[in-house]
Amino acid sequence: MAIRVVVAEDSLIVREGLQELLAASPTVDVVAAYGDVEAVLGGVERDRPDVVLTDIRMPPSNTDEGIRLANHLRRSSPSTGVVILSQYAEPPYVLALLENGSDRRGYLLKERIHDRGQLVSAIDTVARGGSVVDPKVVEVLVEGKSRARRSPLAELTPRERAVLAEIAEGKSNAAIAESLVLTKRAVEKHINSIFTKLGLAASEDVSKRVKATLMFLSDGSP
Repeated sequence: MAIRVVVAEDSLIVREGLQELLAASPTVDVVAAYGDVEAVLGGVERDRPDVVLTDIRMPPSNTDEGIRLANHLRRSSPSTGVVILSQYAEPPYVLALLENGSDRRGYLLKERIHDRGQLVSAIDTVARGGSVVDPKVVEVLVEGKSRARRSPLAELTPRERAVLAEIAEGKSNAAIAESLVLTKRAVEKHINSIFTKLGLAASEDVSKRVKATLMFLSDGSP
């Protein structure tokens, strides 16, 4: 039996292109196509698709409608798979898609739609209860993990990272002590440890705080 697929894509050209592409596959049956999330939600109960193939950004806000659609279907129609098509190899989107479970979820870059075999394979995997994440997105996730392990900030304790976050906000030692409910002496000890671990012990005091802040912001707050 062919996999029943609903296509959700606001671009008419892309939507029709996807329908034509999938029509050539004997294992896929495109039962409907919609241009916005509301229409998809209204049609899913009627169309009973096995998989929804959706753009990540659609009207009305053109932000993360595809992710929100997937999360909604997780509750309202848990047996319906969702494959997100996105231009963005951004880990936060993938993590948001998978935060409630990876089963029956896929995330592919739009460049994959030129390869019917890859697209159909992803649809088939998701329809069977599996999950698919685009290899390029996996590369970004791995590189991010590797950078985090190499970063000097990885050596900081949770308390030291909290103190560094306060430094990044431009607070004085006294203000940090009040904010984190610490003694001023404890704050000074944490800051000295931070500077040592970040290799800033030999810098001037003002320069230390500036450099530590830059390192914190470039690495991302905890």
